[in-house]
This record gives sequence, structure tokens and C-alpha cells, in this order.
Amino acid sequence: MNCTVKKAEEIIFTSEGKWLYPLFELEDFLKDHEYNPAKLILEDKIIGRGAAVLIARLGIRKCHGRLVSRKAFLVSEREGLEISWDELVDSIECQTEIALHDRMTLEESYTELARRAGRL
Repeated sequence: MNCTVKKAEEIIFTSEGKWLYPLFELEDFLKDHEYNPAKLILEDKIIGRGAAVLIARLGIRKCHGRLVSRKAFLVSEREGLEISWDELVDSIECQTEIALHDRMTLEESYTELARRAGRL
């Protein structure tokens, strides 16, 4: 399973999608359901900078990745996202890690990701 979201121990959302699409699916899911994102826990296989931006923007405050990039960790520190991992790496091989830079705000980063995903 790639992306799983829990409320306490109950799984409320899963997605097997690739790239950042599961997080955009989660954004749509949360618009249609009355969950408090701050009380949800997200688990994913890989969390890079783009994923950390989307997770933080969704209002989720706690996540775990099997593999997390240092760039994702820096986003999590800046945005108040509690992040844990099985393995922390300098970077992941993904254009998104390069396309987003440290000076971009959360909204600027989101706009770039949404554009790349064809959502704008």
C-alpha cells in the first residue's frame, strides 16, 4: 500500500496511485468528508519535498514514511509537521525535489505541484 490515512486506528483512506496523485486524491476526499486533518495520521512509502508540502497544506500534522528525504524533513520543520521515517536519505530521484526550492512558500509550492498534476 502506498498511501494510508488513519483516524486513531481506523483506516479512512488508501491509495495505490503513483507520484503525488494519492495526496491530490486525499485532498478531494477530505473536501467531501468531515474529518479534522490535524487528528489524522498519514503513512506513505516515500515522502519527498512535494509530498511534505501537500501533507502540510492539507492540515495533517503527523506522518510517517518508509523513505523520507532531507528536503521533506526541512519542509516539515518549517511547517510544523511531525514526520518520522524508517530511512532518511539526502534526496530522492524525482524532478519534484528539484522543481521546488527552499524560498518558495507553501502556496507557491502547491501551485507548482497542482500545475504539474494538471489540476490548474
